[in-house]
Amino acid sequence: MRIISGKYKGKRLVAPKKLPVRPTTDMAKEGLFNILNNRFYFDELKVLDLFAGTGNISFEFASRGVQDITAVDSFLGCVHYISKISTELDFPITTIKSDVFKYLERTTEQFDLIFADPPYNFDQTQFLKIPDLVFTKELLREDGLLVVEHSDQTNLSEHPHFTEQRKYGGSIFSFFELK
Repeated sequence: MRIISGKYKGKRLVAPKKLPVRPTTDMAKEGLFNILNNRFYFDELKVLDLFAGTGNISFEFASRGVQDITAVDSFLGCVHYISKISTELDFPITTIKSDVFKYLERTTEQFDLIFADPPYNFDQTQFLKIPDLVFTKELLREDGLLVVEHSDQTNLSEHPHFTEQRKYGGSIFSFFELK
């Protein structure tokens, strides 16, 4: 995995092999960040990274100047790895070991951007629970954005807050906003 832009552009990071993860590909990540770069000033964002895994997305945001990032994952090895790299690179990432759904149910914080990369083998109900909780709990700030990464086996376009989707290889990003 590598950071594709910002302060640490080109930096390669090697996550431990034993982590149960599927990092977002460089091609998909580059496509996503091109979209986000045209919409947001990164240094003004408060970001939540759900199912953070290796921290790939959190590290990309930090390298691009985001100063407030929360990374949530249920696997302790992932949380330790993200914390280790964040300390080494002086990234402003707060790590939380928690079941993502329990975290979403109890947090009262609001974010400008929420990114979720759940396991692709989740069923449709589990995928839809993410935007349901985000919007029911009012976790997005005004003009905020929720992005959910999934495979083409999942269709989230019927959700009332769905706005668009983009496909990059085997990854699809579905975008959700307050309407």
